[in-house]
Amino acid sequence: QVQFVESGGGSVQRGESLRLSCTSSESIFRLSTFSWHRQRPEKEREFVAQSSTNGEIYYAAVTEGRFTVTRDDSESTAYLLMENLKPEDTAVYYCGITYAGEHYWGKGTRVTVSS
Repeated sequence: QVQFVESGGGSVQRGESLRLSCTSSESIFRLSTFSWHRQRPEKEREFVAQSSTNGEIYYAAVTEGRFTVTRDDSESTAYLLMENLKPEDTAVYYCGITYAGEHYWGKGTRVTVSS
């Protein structure tokens, strides 16, 4: 069973920033690809960003250069820094871990951006 914890959601104003975190055990973290998806109100879940074990990082076009994914090995944590947030970024953000060929979803953390 892969366990991890998401945190960092909240309510902010347009233009502000939030950093989401996804923390697992050290043994899991080093061998896992971390991804972030989001589900906006009345929309399908969509890909946001991904950080692979080989250092490759991918972003969806919707991030428009405003989002940054990083990994901190010492903390066994992956981060999604979201800057210059817009109301259309309002969504539940899900961390996902791909480990040993299986994908696991977190419970999600809500981000609300008001204008």
